[in-house]
Amino acid sequence: MFDVDHYLRRIGCARQSGVDIATLRQLQRRHLMAIPYSSLAYDLADGPDIVDLDDDAIFDTSVADGRGGACYHLNRLFHRLLRELGYDVTLVAGSTVEGRDNFGTDVEHMFNRVLLDGGDWLVDVGYPGPTYLEPLPVTDTVQSQYGSQFRLVAEENGFALQRRGAATRWGVVYTFTTKARQWSDWKELEDNFRELLANSERTDTQEVLCGRAVEDGQVFMRQRRYLTVRNGREQVRTITDDDEHRMLLSRILTGDLG
Repeated sequence: MFDVDHYLRRIGCARQSGVDIATLRQLQRRHLMAIPYSSLAYDLADGPDIVDLDDDAIFDTSVADGRGGACYHLNRLFHRLLRELGYDVTLVAGSTVEGRDNFGTDVEHMFNRVLLDGGDWLVDVGYPGPTYLEPLPVTDTVQSQYGSQFRLVAEENGFALQRRGAATRWGVVYTFTTKARQWSDWKELEDNFRELLANSERTDTQEVLCGRAVEDGQVFMRQRRYLTVRNGREQVRTITDDDEHRMLLSRILTGDLG
């Protein structure tokens, strides 16, 4: 059952209930370190539930049990946590190139926007790739976090969030608008996702997409592609050995990444 105190203890932020940017930074970063992104946390055999989720049930699985989930599990729960702590928080929708190709909708990635101290902050605890570990202010200046740089580039219909590593060029993480969203706005994604999973010609029925933050960056496994980002420097390996793949995946899911 959803419980604020349990939530804060689980992510290592017990008694950190202030409504200020220092606390918000701790909440996001510690959440990303404590709770993994995991495509394996829920059985999608009957299709995904995105709109009408039971907060208590997904809290037990994603947070209390530490199994994680997708953006619509993790950022939904984090949205509720922030709201109950007293933050002015709204849902926003993002879109990735892969998401548009697969699902045909711009309302894809779910994350949050917080109005605090007169400014807008992007807050995201459920993106399965290199991204910002602490809240990102909505400004036109370049921001640096743990060796990576981020910037927001204005587009006709919103913004493109871009990231650059220590040795990589600028690349788009996702595009988005700051329009406040409702859970029901993700109904098209849910329907398209169900249709995709129901396709009898699909061979990739179980996607492996997991990730977690560490002290100096993030670690991800996408199918057999193992990506680490440490102090902004990226390393990618294709894991061909089954035992090594299971071992690395287990370390991501359990947090044994020291």
